[in-house]
Parts: sequence; structure tokens; C-alpha cells
Amino acid sequence: MPFLHFVMEVQEKASLFNMQLDLTRAIPSLTVAFVIVANGDRQGHKRSLVLPSVGALISGISFTAISYFSLSLSVLFAVAFVTGLFGSLATFLGGGFAYIAEECHDEKQKTTRIAVVDLIFGVVSGLAGLLSGYFLRELGFAWTFVIASLLHVINIIYIIFFLEDTIGVSQLQHDISVSWKELIRETFSGVYMLFKTAPYKKRILIIVLLFTFMTYLFTMLGGSSLFTLYELDEPLCWSEVYIGYGAAAFTSVSLTSFLGVYLFSKCLKDIYIVFIGIFSYVGGMVMAAFAKTTLLMFLVRIPSLFCFMPIPVLRSMLSKVVLTSEQGAVFACIACLEVVTSTLSISVFNIIYATTVAWFSGFSFLLSAGLCLIPLSVLCWLLCTSWNGEDLALLVPEEVSSIESADS
Repeated sequence: MPFLHFVMEVQEKASLFNMQLDLTRAIPSLTVAFVIVANGDRQGHKRSLVLPSVGALISGISFTAISYFSLSLSVLFAVAFVTGLFGSLATFLGGGFAYIAEECHDEKQKTTRIAVVDLIFGVVSGLAGLLSGYFLRELGFAWTFVIASLLHVINIIYIIFFLEDTIGVSQLQHDISVSWKELIRETFSGVYMLFKTAPYKKRILIIVLLFTFMTYLFTMLGGSSLFTLYELDEPLCWSEVYIGYGAAAFTSVSLTSFLGVYLFSKCLKDIYIVFIGIFSYVGGMVMAAFAKTTLLMFLVRIPSLFCFMPIPVLRSMLSKVVLTSEQGAVFACIACLEVVTSTLSISVFNIIYATTVAWFSGFSFLLSAGLCLIPLSVLCWLLCTSWNGEDLALLVPEEVSSIESADS
């Protein structure tokens, strides 16, 4: 009993420490993501990729120093804040998705291409989770962070010297010549004009889809972020290698989710693909809540095979609503929502887990599954109205034609 009490106390402190770090990183990254990604429509999306990569490099070097010199863990808060100032992951993903959406002119391929990015992210995260246990055991923390820093250097070199930007040099020169006051006004006008000048139907669609994206992301990130803590606790008591295997198991989920998007998009509307993905997640969470053996915990990934599908599909649906010149603005909204939602969800679910772990460690998973009723209800409302998937594809051409007729 004393040992069990000690383990639960460590679990509670670890979850609260993670929450504090996430809040420290999220506050500055929220503003940076909003400004940089929204500005990408005028200034190009390369800076949305470069700045977070530089921040990640600084973070990797800092982690190396903390591990090598055994510095205080309080330094992690300074590192998290600096990483947030460079935009963090939300700016990188927001800029990347906006880059793809702006370059892709085929609406039918847009969903698949956005899903490819989520696939790559999931596969790389899974491989990193699989290898991290072995790296930590064989090399230690310091050399593991050195290898990660070298990968960031390669990424930065590729983005700067080999990746073409989405705008020309003349546009950049124009932006440099304008005054600071004008530049600030243009920086925040993109998202404002996206909602102000859009037709009523388009505004409602954007808001509803953003709300659906936010609520599902809240439940999915909150529930899945507890897997490591749940697996470290009794009766599973996984080692670092098993934790790596568990993280790597999500690689297969990323792959099957991509295959699901690729195949289902040929015969189903986007909204039905989102339905399938949400139900897949609910099944996995209910199973995880009662998984008390290693085999059963690994089998949780089977009902969760399509749980990642709603994220790229909802991104694609939002991208199809807006014009090419508005891609940065809409993905800036998505990036900011991701920062807020991920921070809130991880914080809330860590607090709930710390509170309920003593009497039922699987309660948080059941709560996550139950909260999926919110996005499901919104999607049902969309189906019951005339604002279906076909209307999404028609909004942009109608808007373009109205603009052309007004110009003539």
C-alpha cells in the first residue's frame, strides 16, 4: 500500500507538471501562430515553417544541456516559453497545411494531400516513440537530444534553401516598404475580413466546422494524452520499451486512418468520413477504460483504426469553404484553436486523471468518449439542414463568379 500510494502521488505530480509546461508554451505560441500563419497569404508560408524549426532546435540544445549538466527542472519552463515565442508546433503545422492548400488547385485531391501530412506526422511520431526507449537506454538523455537537434538542423537547411515560397519577391518588397502601422493593420485584417465580408451562410459554416474541429480535438487529445500515465500505473506497469511500443502502435492507426480517408473519399461525402472516425475513437476509448492487461491495451488500437480521420477531413472541409487568398487566414484560426484546445484538453484531462486515478483510472477515457457526443450532435445538425458537403464545394465558385461579375 505505501508503494501504491507513492506511485499515485508521482502520477498526480507528473500530470500537474505537464499541465504547467503546456500553459507556459501555449500563451506566447497562440499570438505567434495567429500572426505568422495569417500573414502567410501575403508574405509566404516559409516563415511559418522556419521559425518553429529554429525554436525546436533551441529546445533540443537546451534539453541536451539540462540532461548533461543535471540542471534544475525549472529551466524547462524557460525553454517552453522560448519555444512558444517561435510559434511551436501549431505554427509549423498551420503553415504547412496552408502551404499545401494554397498549392493544391484540385479540390478532390485536397483532402488526400492534407491527410498525407497527418500520416507523415503520425508515422514519424510513432517511429520516434518506438526508438526513444532504446535511445534512452543505450545513449542516455543527452545524446538522444543531440541527435534530435541535428535532425532539426537538416530540416532548417532544407526549408531555407530548397523549399520554394508561395509568393514572389515583388510582394515581399512591397510588404517591406509599407509602414509599421499599415503592416500591423494588414496582419490582423485577414482573419477579420474572412468573417466580415463573407456571406452569412459561409460564416455559419466556418464557425460550425471550427467548433466541430475544436470539440473533437479536445476530446481526442485529452484522452490520448493520458495513455502513458495509464500504462505506467498498475496493473500494467510498462517499462520504457513497452511505452515505446505503445506509442509506435499509433503509427498503424495513422496509416489506417490515411487509407480510410483515401478510400472513403472516393465514395462518401466528407461529413460521413468524420462520423466514422469519431465512432472509431469512441470504441477505442471505451475499450481502453477497462484494459487491465498488456495484450488488451495493445488491442485498443483495433477499434481506433480510423480515429485520426476527422482531423484532416475537417481541415479540408474548412479549406474548401474559403478562397485561395484566404487559406492562411482560415489555417491561422485552426492553428490558434489547436493551441488553445490542446492546452485546455491536456490540462483538464490531467487534472481529472489526477483526481480520479485513485478510485478508477479509466474514468477519463469514458469521459473522453462521452464528450464526443458534442461534435456528433453538430454533425447531425448539419446533415438535417441543407448545408451539406455539396454546398461546401459550391460556395467558393459562387463567390468567385460574383466577384468577377462585379469587376466587369
